[in-house]
Amino acid sequence: MGKTVVEKILARAAGLPAVSAGDVVEPRVDVAMSHENAALVINQFLEIYEGTGREAKPWDPSKIAIVFDHRIPAESPKTATNQKRIRAFVEKHGIGRFHDIRGDVGGICHQILPEYGYVRPGQVVVGTDSHTTSHGAVGAFAFGIGATEMASVWALGAAVNVEVPRTIKVVVNGEFPPFVGPKDLILHLVGKLTAQGGNFRVLEFHGETIRRMSTSGRLAVCNMSVEAGATSGIVPADAETLRYLREEAGVTDPLEPVVPDPDAVYERVVEVDVSRLEPQVACPHTVDNVHPISEVAGVRVHQVVVGSCTNGRLDDLEAAAEVLRGKKVAPGTRMLVFPASGKIYQEAMAKGYVAEFMRAGAVVMNAGCGPCLGVHEGALGDGEVAVSTTNRNFKGRMGNPESEVYLCSPAVAAASAVAGVLADPRKGR
Repeated sequence: MGKTVVEKILARAAGLPAVSAGDVVEPRVDVAMSHENAALVINQFLEIYEGTGREAKPWDPSKIAIVFDHRIPAESPKTATNQKRIRAFVEKHGIGRFHDIRGDVGGICHQILPEYGYVRPGQVVVGTDSHTTSHGAVGAFAFGIGATEMASVWALGAAVNVEVPRTIKVVVNGEFPPFVGPKDLILHLVGKLTAQGGNFRVLEFHGETIRRMSTSGRLAVCNMSVEAGATSGIVPADAETLRYLREEAGVTDPLEPVVPDPDAVYERVVEVDVSRLEPQVACPHTVDNVHPISEVAGVRVHQVVVGSCTNGRLDDLEAAAEVLRGKKVAPGTRMLVFPASGKIYQEAMAKGYVAEFMRAGAVVMNAGCGPCLGVHEGALGDGEVAVSTTNRNFKGRMGNPESEVYLCSPAVAAASAVAGVLADPRKGR
């Protein structure tokens, strides 16, 4: 019986000849990532050693990554104090994969890990963030865990009691129409599967469209796999994966792609033809409340957000800047742009995208998560509507339960900023 990618990865990580869906294993962890919630992990980690007489030392500091991104610059004394405490822990234990708030090497954790080559094909990656699923884009089995579980990983170097998930094979074919792309694909898929349709499953992506897709697009697709309830999304490593890690992330050591067996057993197969898609929009207040732009255009928009771990990469900024070129953000509408990393910010400046945003009236913020989680920059007022390239639109997600959030692609977001209403980027081009 053939094996899926995740079954192969978990067997190798657990030191077993083979595993099947439903087995419970304890795989060794290759990368353990946290952001500002590392403060919670530290608390739990120190508790493990209380009364033991043993020094609290992480199993392998070189495999821990900590990235400040959710609350940068610190928005409160409490956050600033937590960040100070994390910095001290990092220094004490020699954690080299630490990215503080910086204009050069800072950014969002789910961009930093692939950008710096910390994640490789075939690895097991855990993170104290649900969108750790992003890293399946480079062929890793990546999933989110809680602070207590992460403290255990820091102590043991393994994830405890991991049930091998079943896999749904997603086959994507066809050519994207103009102004339609990976974000529209994953919104359509989440709408098709529903928010619970992938519960405790892995979405394994295949097809010509995926093979032609850039790593940036794959990151967006895997990032939002969790919105269908999936434990992880994964694209089996291929030529594009190796190109990205070699040429863009600067990885020079050997890479070992893991691919499924030809006779791998899947729970089911879902097929998508993107050639028939139009721009997609997830309407309040659930990510699976997805409609074509033609059905929802015209909603008044107060704030537009371009960025996040889903759509803050260079091609995302390029798509938004292209729609804005020669135009202005509508009066009464504000537009915020958050590059996903300092490197992307610098590249966007060099290519003129930042200047284009500013000429149009948008405000370009520091690389980070911005208003996505609802505790920092860009809060919404009562009754306001946001159109955003982020990944969640639950009630109160951007900090105010009296507001509404629509999710879309960078092209739809930029077109909406110009129009002042939810707008189709294909119109008037």
